Amino acid sequence: MDKDCRNEPLSFSKADAIRLTAALAVALFASPRPAVAQITPQVFAPGIISGPAHDASAAFTPDGKTVFFSRSNTSSSTVLVSQRLGDSWSQPQIASFSGEWEDMEPTMSPDGSYLLFISNRPLHKGDKAADGFFNGKSWPGRGSAIWRVDRTATDWGEPHPLPAEINSGPTVFAPSVAGNGSVYFMKPDGPKNKFRLFRAHWSGHRFDAPEALPFSTGEETDVDPAVAPDESFIVFGSGRAPARSIDLFICFQDDGTWGTPIHLGDVVNSPGSDAEARLSPDHRTLYFASDRVAPTKFPESLEARKHDLEEMADWNNSLYNIWFVSLDPWLKQHRTQGK
Repeated sequence: MDKDCRNEPLSFSKADAIRLTAALAVALFASPRPAVAQITPQVFAPGIISGPAHDASAAFTPDGKTVFFSRSNTSSSTVLVSQRLGDSWSQPQIASFSGEWEDMEPTMSPDGSYLLFISNRPLHKGDKAADGFFNGKSWPGRGSAIWRVDRTATDWGEPHPLPAEINSGPTVFAPSVAGNGSVYFMKPDGPKNKFRLFRAHWSGHRFDAPEALPFSTGEETDVDPAVAPDESFIVFGSGRAPARSIDLFICFQDDGTWGTPIHLGDVVNSPGSDAEARLSPDHRTLYFASDRVAPTKFPESLEARKHDLEEMADWNNSLYNIWFVSLDPWLKQHRTQGK
């Protein structure tokens, strides 16, 4: 979901200067700290994919050679695509299925055969874009639904909306696909009308009625699920304690039961907003959107200051960029606990 579309309801902020700390937080929410050395997120393809606009939702093909992502401002959002070129990435281009409507939040199916994304395009040709409504206010022309586009022999096909079981209202965001075809997403729900995480089971022929995830009660805002293909864990954003704004959490599922969400600490999470979780093709690296900036060490030379200014123009400007960090500490800890 476009950060600026929801910055008021989800309490997003633009940090003046955010410094990454050098070690994991002293404690994780409801879980012991992973016994590993420090983990520091890195910005993804600065100046190319992470640029001067809001960039989020990195969705990779299974071979890791192609990435789709959304680039947006307060007026519009577009799905872009880039190809790996050795150790770098190509200049992003508008995806073949995007550009006419407000499109965002691409996510790849585990087998790479199709991609889901959010769009305000009308469900029926000839209609106007629906209005969205969440967090107590209307968003004219910015309704949202989950659309699917299938890979063809040469490119991508014509997008079509997921069925009404999932697109049951004008405000559905943040799809994620499990290996069995089940879809996770978020929509406002409950007496507080906060964003809540849902799962729609794919039976092989149709989607069952979506059910809220048991740890997403509607008491606090939960957003942007990224589920492992085998549904063994999920990473998501939340305003629950100890989050300072929207922070990232991981939750494991064992024997069909979801555990307690674990805060990813104050190195992965910044004082600003951290959301739009996605997983790498091997499901061991977390890609996410953050409004943090790279730290500045003082005093610095004139040449270093010039370099800082160049980075500000390219990407380091307190808007959303895509960052990545290893999930190995939490995955290994969960395995060693025998859960």
